[in-house]
Amino acid sequence: MAHQPLHDRDPGPDPAPLDLSAAPAPAYGSAALCDVIPAAVAGFDIPGMPRTGLRLRPADRVCVFLVDGLGWELILRHPDEAPYLTSLLATSLGGTGRPLTAGFPATTATSLASVGTGLPPGGHGLAGYTTLNPETGELMNQLRWQPWTAPEVWQPHPTVFRLADAAGIATCQVSSPTFERTPLTRVALSGGAFHGRLTGEERVDLAADRLAAADRALVYTYYSELDAMGHRHGVDSDAWRGQLTAVDRLAQRLAEQLPPRSALYVTADHGMIDVPFDEESRIDFDEDWELRAGVAVLGGEGRARHVYAVPGAAADVLAVWREVLGDRMWVAGRDEAVAAGWFGPDPEPRMLGRIGDVVAAASADIAIVASRSEPNETKMVGLHGSLAAVEQLVPLLEVRS
Repeated sequence: MAHQPLHDRDPGPDPAPLDLSAAPAPAYGSAALCDVIPAAVAGFDIPGMPRTGLRLRPADRVCVFLVDGLGWELILRHPDEAPYLTSLLATSLGGTGRPLTAGFPATTATSLASVGTGLPPGGHGLAGYTTLNPETGELMNQLRWQPWTAPEVWQPHPTVFRLADAAGIATCQVSSPTFERTPLTRVALSGGAFHGRLTGEERVDLAADRLAAADRALVYTYYSELDAMGHRHGVDSDAWRGQLTAVDRLAQRLAEQLPPRSALYVTADHGMIDVPFDEESRIDFDEDWELRAGVAVLGGEGRARHVYAVPGAAADVLAVWREVLGDRMWVAGRDEAVAAGWFGPDPEPRMLGRIGDVVAAASADIAIVASRSEPNETKMVGLHGSLAAVEQLVPLLEVRS
């Protein structure tokens, strides 16, 4: 892609403030992913549970079924593949489904921490797929937890599951055995018992069993295969549609086994979008000298970038990224993104250095890839992370017994 040469620009020392009104902040505290479990267990009156303005009817037994990559708009587009989920959001059929905002970035590590702590990213501190560790200067992958960082230092808040378990609520997670001892599970989803099961059918059956085993229960179960299929083949593929049908059947299977006085909430961590494999849609940071100028470290992911500038270059990097990408991405300085509420109200000081000097969120069907430093991510068909509705909106679908 041809850009105006950097030496022909005169960005000035202080780029004009960006109008971020077109990129509305996630609805933290009222209709965001971090509000789901605090609202669902509000009737238990658990000490220390984060407060929320989201209101859900009390239930004695609560189950949260989180499907990785199940965006609200993706359900709307595929009623034939997901008839049961569609019925839960159709008011004409008695459905009460509504969209929530995932949070920013709309990515798995950030969203799972929001679900599991009841806090926005500015509270739990997992601010993206990869972010800078200000203490070491290294880029940390918060999904794979590489390089190693002490989990409770990186995320010191108790999970909602630990709070519920301490209050005497029968609490558990039912997921793949692979996730039982990961640092991300430790800081975001631990508390009570962990039950590892390989298949989706085994997980939902056990989740229903655990609900029935106690008078007051909180059960969380997770399914990742839809997201994996989207990354590999895209959300416009037959393979992804087949996985959506499988998810639809799992949700119905779980709903039909709910014991009395239960509430099931089906939700997701983010949506997804297919980004074309062409130079206009996938801008290669590793091959673009202009976007690299003044950048020390590139973090985040293709549709939600944290850009860390070399000392003294932040203003110039912001000006260049804004001029090159401003018609296709929301490009903000750190202070602007924080003030706009992208990471939640009043982010904790300990995590501010993890946010890029420049934060770029895709508004069009593009991605900033890095072919040499991120070869696996660059090959993915389906991507996510941004504030765009297709990624940001996730379902809150409710079934009660």
